[in-house]
Order: sequence, then structure tokens, then C-alpha cells
Amino acid sequence: MQNLTFELTGEFVALNDLLKLTGVVDSGGAGKVLVANGDVTVDGQLETRKTCKIRAGQTVAVGGIRIRVKGA
Repeated sequence: MQNLTFELTGEFVALNDLLKLTGVVDSGGAGKVLVANGDVTVDGQLETRKTCKIRAGQTVAVGGIRIRVKGA
């Protein structure tokens, strides 16, 4: 599994934006499709809210990629 780290500059980032900012998908729209298809988990739980607020300390997984979110 590929591990990525994302450093927040604010309080949170929307899930679909996180997928775009980390390069997992090419656009926020593509991120929304992954979430809608049930391909994304947050802290081990299936997440279906496309703009779910992801905060420091959370881990997002999609396919073979794990994204750890850290605070600034």
C-alpha cells in the first residue's frame, strides 16, 4: 500500500478536495465519483459524503493508497 501524508493549512479539507490535492485523482469531480461508488474509507469506515470534513489525525484510504492527514 502506498502511504501519503497531507499537511492541513486550515481546520479541515473536504474529502473530494483531499483526493485531488494529493494527486489520487485529476479533479474534484473524479474524487466525488470515487466516494459515490463506495471506494473510499475514512478511519477504516466507508465514507459516502463527498465533501466530508477531513481533519488532522484522520486517515483516508482509496484503492492501494493511504493518506494520513496532519495538522500544520
